[in-house]
Amino acid sequence: MKKQKEASEETVARLMKRLRLTLSIAESCTGGLLCHKITNVSGSSKYFKGGIIAYHNEVKKQLLGVPAHILSKFGAVSRETAVAMAYSIRKIMAADIGIAITGIAGPTGGTAAKPVGSVFIAISAATKSNCQNFLFQGNRKTIKLSTSNKALNMLKEFLLAKDNGTK
Repeated sequence: MKKQKEASEETVARLMKRLRLTLSIAESCTGGLLCHKITNVSGSSKYFKGGIIAYHNEVKKQLLGVPAHILSKFGAVSRETAVAMAYSIRKIMAADIGIAITGIAGPTGGTAAKPVGSVFIAISAATKSNCQNFLFQGNRKTIKLSTSNKALNMLKEFLLAKDNGTK
């Protein structure tokens, strides 16, 4: 009988527990979908500390401490904002890893410079950080799902590298 492939959130759960790490999440355009995926795995309370849905810029500023000058100069959907969100959620929740998502799920809100589907996903840890920019296609639901799946996969790759000893 063929073994069923492990879902990304299950791989993340296994690695988080094995590495004895904790996780916190700041989400904007996905509205809590990544937190939902993480908490769908039984035992996630062993490593998942919590999340903040920072949909409005005031929440990004007041709860996450994203500097106003970053939001005004680069915008809510930017590498700088995603990095600040990931770092802040990690510090606020006293977690080993913080992950943040900010983007434009559409169908409105896009511009020529930042079209609908533009997303930044950042991971922050004490020894390493990573931020990537994506342009997802599809309707709002598809963009949110694609974004949360990509964030899970980025986290999985980050943890696999850590598990293999490549900091």
